[in-house]
Amino acid sequence: MADQSFLSWPFFSPEHAALAARVENVAQSLTIDHSDTNRACKSLVKALGEAGLLEHTASIEGRLDVRSLCLCREILARHDGLADFSFAMQGLGTGAISLFGSPEQRQDWLPKTRAGDAISAFALTEPGSGSDVANNTMTAVLDGNHFVLNGEKTWISNGGIADLYTVFARSEDAPGAKGMSAFIVTPDLPGFEVVERLDTIAPHPLATLRFSDVRVPATSMIGAPGQGFKIAMSVLDVFRSTVAAAALGFARRALDEALARVTSRHVQGAPLADLQLVQGHIADMALDIDASALLIYRAAWAKDSGAPRVTREAAMAKLFATDQAQQVIDKAVQLFGGDGVRAGSTVETLYREIRALRIYEGASDVQKVIIARQALAAYGGGS
Repeated sequence: MADQSFLSWPFFSPEHAALAARVENVAQSLTIDHSDTNRACKSLVKALGEAGLLEHTASIEGRLDVRSLCLCREILARHDGLADFSFAMQGLGTGAISLFGSPEQRQDWLPKTRAGDAISAFALTEPGSGSDVANNTMTAVLDGNHFVLNGEKTWISNGGIADLYTVFARSEDAPGAKGMSAFIVTPDLPGFEVVERLDTIAPHPLATLRFSDVRVPATSMIGAPGQGFKIAMSVLDVFRSTVAAAALGFARRALDEALARVTSRHVQGAPLADLQLVQGHIADMALDIDASALLIYRAAWAKDSGAPRVTREAAMAKLFATDQAQQVIDKAVQLFGGDGVRAGSTVETLYREIRALRIYEGASDVQKVIIARQALAAYGGGS
């Protein structure tokens, strides 16, 4: 059983501890068939919706509790990467609607995604821009009471299985970030096409999407014209901390597996745990996990306490937690020896799962730039 003592930290309320226990029970009850990723994710969304956990991913009132999101992701990731993925995408895909959508948009979609009756996706990344979102080129041209969308999106999670996509496109005659807007797009519209499914080392439903003269009603715009970049960054501000929480869940599972291994495996008549070098690895793993948790729940607490933006805190949490989780899992693989690289073993699966978290929703190098700019701006502002 993973350490639960952190739930007594002042970041949390008794309600958060009760939620953690509830998520733990749900996670233990999930049955996941990894042979068909699409079917598994659809089944997981339905199961998580029926269990009531997806209520935390979207808010008709327009306020998300980030600590709850982080707790859910941490615990689900500790049990299974696809369970975490299915939960997280319901939040990321509808985050713009929760935070900036009209009352009608919220009522149309959020009850469905919260119940697990509709799957959502967040379509921001483009083939030619990657992390440089301000240089996205997809267009949305106003034509009467419709916008006409043209362009491509890639590395879109839930691509091909989603019922709604939050799509970011350039609708205004303004440079860079100022010209982007956000839209709700459904896959039944003429001109919408899934052009490629993307296979990765840890299988998830990912795809490249093409929009060819896709007409969406003007009422599908989320927020005001030209607000798309602000909306995207605000959503990432919330969910970037939850990526760190998923990494923390993977790291906790790796430590649990490593502890079981070194206390049960014997070398020359004594447990591996008696070796000082092994103890050094365990100490490093435990330290990285607690330090990550402190950064993650500080960022989540700050956002829940009313901070308008937690760009610095969320970037620090994501950078540190994902990078250190990679190190924790690598140490676990090392402690397992040959069994650690056996295909399908728990630590081998974790080794594949963790790598993408250092890339998506802002790669580690991008987080360093964000943190540095925040530090420099604060120094300049104080001089």
